[in-house]
Amino acid sequence: MEPPLIRDWPGSLDVGGLAADSVEQARRAVERVAGLRGIDAEVGTSAALIVGAFDAIGHLRIDGRPAPGWAPLSGFVEAADGWVRLHGNFPHHAEAIRASLQVGGPEELAAAVSRLPAAQVEERVQAAGGIATVVRSPAQWEQHPHHRATCDVPWHRVLPGAERRVLGAAQDVPLQGVRVLDLTRVIAGPVCSQLLGCLGSEVLRIDPPHCPEVLEHHLSTGMGKRSAQLDLGKHLDVLHEHLLPGADVVLLGYRPGSLDRFGLAPAGLAQRFPHLVIGSLSAWGEHGPWGSTAGFDSIVQAATGIASVCGGEDGRPGALPVQALDHSSGYLLAARVIDLLADARGGRVHVNLLGAARELLRRAVPERADGDALREDDTAQAGNAIDAGAGGAGPDSGGAGPATVDLDTPHGRVRTVPVPLTLDGAPISGPIAEYGTARPHWDGGASGAVPPSVTG
Repeated sequence: MEPPLIRDWPGSLDVGGLAADSVEQARRAVERVAGLRGIDAEVGTSAALIVGAFDAIGHLRIDGRPAPGWAPLSGFVEAADGWVRLHGNFPHHAEAIRASLQVGGPEELAAAVSRLPAAQVEERVQAAGGIATVVRSPAQWEQHPHHRATCDVPWHRVLPGAERRVLGAAQDVPLQGVRVLDLTRVIAGPVCSQLLGCLGSEVLRIDPPHCPEVLEHHLSTGMGKRSAQLDLGKHLDVLHEHLLPGADVVLLGYRPGSLDRFGLAPAGLAQRFPHLVIGSLSAWGEHGPWGSTAGFDSIVQAATGIASVCGGEDGRPGALPVQALDHSSGYLLAARVIDLLADARGGRVHVNLLGAARELLRRAVPERADGDALREDDTAQAGNAIDAGAGGAGPDSGGAGPATVDLDTPHGRVRTVPVPLTLDGAPISGPIAEYGTARPHWDGGASGAVPPSVTG
């Protein structure tokens, strides 16, 4: 099956191709594992489903209300000699911006940054534990020390490990009986675990009580999983004596090295639990000057030149129409994790957003049938080019929007989008559980009962 052609997103970079190819990797992996487990079902996808899934946060409605936009201190800010991009959606990152630049709100931030070189803003905010980058052109990024140190690092790398149990026959869903411990947040990792959960895995997501996830992120990527809070500093025994031995897959999405003190360094984890399939996500890769630096899709776009390429004629930088680096990396990670499960192998899968950015910068926008490239002024016509596929349009979208699902959740009535795959033509979704209230143990008691107090 060829990936569907997506022409919904304007611009000079082939975002649609990147999205379709990553989902196709996942589709092939699911098709393979389903066949190995005796499930006679056609695994499909469509352009409409992919377009909807890659803008899940944009389609999210909570009791009819859309998700709020960027936080006040997030976004592009003009410096004395260029532009910077800041990320302040989490309270501790916003505080780092305020403290490092001695500002309060957006107006003070704009004034302070306008007086400083962009590189100095980046340095100050990063030194305070915040998230910031100079907005660079692709040529400028190629001169950056981190690019030079990591230019040969691929988007994803698979290190097969020891033999593990063979997945037996399954009834209806391809990943029935697979347990996934999800230690990721924001978009890429939760996108991966959501797909695994909607395909039948038992997914348990763990978050630290002192740093909860943004609720809208949980709701837009939370189908098919349970959500628990666990202070690993106080309850490391729960992790190593109950959760890890009972898991089949562990997903790690925090800053490289930040979970090592809990025994969660990928290499050491694979050595102690050789049966595990370990997925490790990072923004910048795991070595080089920024190898232990946190980052987000928007920040990687700005640093590598994507924001420059997407900029306007007035010199202001721009952004991709969706968080394509995150979503494509999440689906690619899911594909490689499923491949190892199908191979009956443990091992490690390493995926980084920087690799997705490099891949996208190599891709030019595809030409239309008339020979012209799809640009911003084609946006109005692009919606008509959606492959109706299995997903079709939403129930009240007038035939033009993505498929949607309405779910009753503890957080209200949620409208979201299904994952971008189908089984026998039917879109796939799952329930959304209450954030942070599940007990941190596996269903069925195989890992042993855990007292409710461990969530403290």
